[in-house]
Amino acid sequence: MTRLAPSAAFRARLRAEADRPPLRPRVPLWWQGRRIGSLEPEVFVRAALPETLARLDAQGWHVQGELTASMERIAQAMRDRGVASVWRDEQIALRDEAGAVLGSVERAVVRPLGIPTQAVHLVALDGRGRHWVQQRAFDKPSDPGLWDTVVGGMVPVSEPLDVALERESWEEAGLRREQLLELRQGGSVFLRRPLAEVPHGYSVQELVWYACRLAEGVEPRNQDGEVAEFACLDADEVTRRLEDDLFTVDAAVILLAAFGG
Repeated sequence: MTRLAPSAAFRARLRAEADRPPLRPRVPLWWQGRRIGSLEPEVFVRAALPETLARLDAQGWHVQGELTASMERIAQAMRDRGVASVWRDEQIALRDEAGAVLGSVERAVVRPLGIPTQAVHLVALDGRGRHWVQQRAFDKPSDPGLWDTVVGGMVPVSEPLDVALERESWEEAGLRREQLLELRQGGSVFLRRPLAEVPHGYSVQELVWYACRLAEGVEPRNQDGEVAEFACLDADEVTRRLEDDLFTVDAAVILLAAFGG
């Protein structure tokens, strides 16, 4: 039995947690009349941006010039003034509200700037219908020590979803594509919520999840140091840990979308 059956009270609490408004007022971030994110107004003030990079009016902040080049300079200024997250040297897509890719930006500023992102996740069962899950490393900056889907990670601008999934599957779980039996794209869920660990941060994210089965004898093995351990749990134990808030919000939403009935 793979079905997860947490209480109605937990489901309602999770829905509320997955769609929370910002803690403080934010204004839109625009480029050429297209909204690409949002921010607390003082973030760009603290970054001391010249008007050649960003201009403020009654509608919000407007990025000036060529988008990717200007956002690179903005990200560097935010880093220098301490209003960026950990620098990753990883470019994330900048999209308009219709989803069209307009450019890219350093990952360290996507949460302070409320830039919508995509992540891929993998849910995996063993041959008996038990759930493979991972415990996040205790030194992770976000959700340390909480349980998660067996694989999950943000999608950089340079990778299609399936390529990002294959890369993350190897880095986090030592799994190759041919070991992901009956692999299928299951669907996607959207989360909007403030992040306590990111100053001025607001997460707007589409989580695209895939499902598979791992053959008997195939076990995930972490490659990048970002996983504390893996476990293969029956549905009752996963449900108990969900109810006890031992899973990340992202993982909880995905697991219920995939197995919640």
